Amino acid sequence: MRHAFFFLTLLIFASCSEQTRTVEMVSTTEQNAWQSVENSSWVAESESPDVIINLNDYEQTIDGFGTCFNELGWTSLSLLSDADRESILKELFEPGVGANFTICRMPVAANDFARNWYSYDETDGDFEMENFSIANDFETLIPFIHNAQNYNPNIMLWASPWSPPQWMKYNGHYAARSAQGDSNFHSDDFGMDMRGINNGLTPDREGKEGTDMFIQEDKYLQAYALYFSKFIEAYRNEGIDISMVMPQNEFNSTQIFPSCTWTAASLANFIGKYLGPEMDKIGVDVMFGTVERANEALVDTILTDPDASKYVSGVGFQWAGKGAIPGINERYPELKMYQTEQECGNGKNDWENCVYSWDLVKQYMTNGTNAYLYWNTSLVEGGISTWGWKQNSLVTVDPETHTFQYNHEYYLMKHLSHYVQPGAKFVNSSGEFDNLLAFENPDGSMILIIQNEEDADKTVTVKLGEENLALNLKADSFTTVEIK
Repeated sequence: MRHAFFFLTLLIFASCSEQTRTVEMVSTTEQNAWQSVENSSWVAESESPDVIINLNDYEQTIDGFGTCFNELGWTSLSLLSDADRESILKELFEPGVGANFTICRMPVAANDFARNWYSYDETDGDFEMENFSIANDFETLIPFIHNAQNYNPNIMLWASPWSPPQWMKYNGHYAARSAQGDSNFHSDDFGMDMRGINNGLTPDREGKEGTDMFIQEDKYLQAYALYFSKFIEAYRNEGIDISMVMPQNEFNSTQIFPSCTWTAASLANFIGKYLGPEMDKIGVDVMFGTVERANEALVDTILTDPDASKYVSGVGFQWAGKGAIPGINERYPELKMYQTEQECGNGKNDWENCVYSWDLVKQYMTNGTNAYLYWNTSLVEGGISTWGWKQNSLVTVDPETHTFQYNHEYYLMKHLSHYVQPGAKFVNSSGEFDNLLAFENPDGSMILIIQNEEDADKTVTVKLGEENLALNLKADSFTTVEIK
């Protein structure tokens, strides 16, 4: 049953067959989200259709769409009534209801949207992980995931760390860049404001891109692989199966929040000799990432390493890493690639950023990615992190009134994830109009997601095989068309 929306269906008898086709359309504008519309009609064959869907011309298979489980996501949802919180989780995760999310990311201990810094073992020199504990997560991440699993027990989960335990790093600190509490730094582009933030790291202990902050000694690398294994085991004991890990979030970035730089060569060594064998023993996949630079050589270093390449099942890209995807996809066409973190906006959750996000989706999907993940599921009004970064979210919670709203980008994600099933194939298209994505689901249904960026309504004629479908698109809108 579709999520409490009545879809007006158009039954058409195809002229070249006796089968019935059903067309459903739903549209979102800045003013009106997720509106069922009756704006399509089958027309006589056009000599010059705007779009030609190249049936049977497939690219990558889609693993799914999803979001991330962060601590501040759960603390914000916890401000709501039980009924409201459950309605959101049902909307996000229950199959066939709303967003229909099937694949999600989580951190290994603290990330930038944690309540504060923590790791699972801060005991200096505990190479046997005797003091390993996920006690912190019973307050946030575990109930968050459990409540999502109540609606979809088959969510595919993967995880990555932002920083290892502090004693495993040369600088002995969770961060890689200093914030001294009196900085005037402020960036409207990223919504980041470090004024008043003091992470306790002095400038002389800062990291640097292209260097290893993780201690490159055998006993540390072996202990860190064990740390991953303990994490997987502890979560399995709570009924949460994490099927894949990536070794480091944004390994080139020095941040004031949990972060750790590595060289690609050192990550290849860690994966090939330590993490890969350890994960292989417990049946967990390893993907390389997350890659946040438009530098294909970083990926090549891993994929051409004789030890690491045996264990790497794919690569995850985010932010500027999107610039490396076209070349990697061309040279490694069978490689699984994930978009691992949508660029997170500035806390305004406005329509402009939603339109930008559509361009991101198109770039990733047209260059072979198998999964697309949003970042913050829920945040309080303003979306500010523990370390001063304002970001967007699918849901905004008002901490004063204990109410919530779904944001524009939620509906954009829903336009894809509600309809495009895991196992769908990306379908190539051609023609003068190219502001769309096309997929064919395992059940044979065709899904088109289209943007009309113009300020006026627009008619687009789509050719599917021997048939032509005229779609009347609202001004400045996103529309999903399902053809069965």
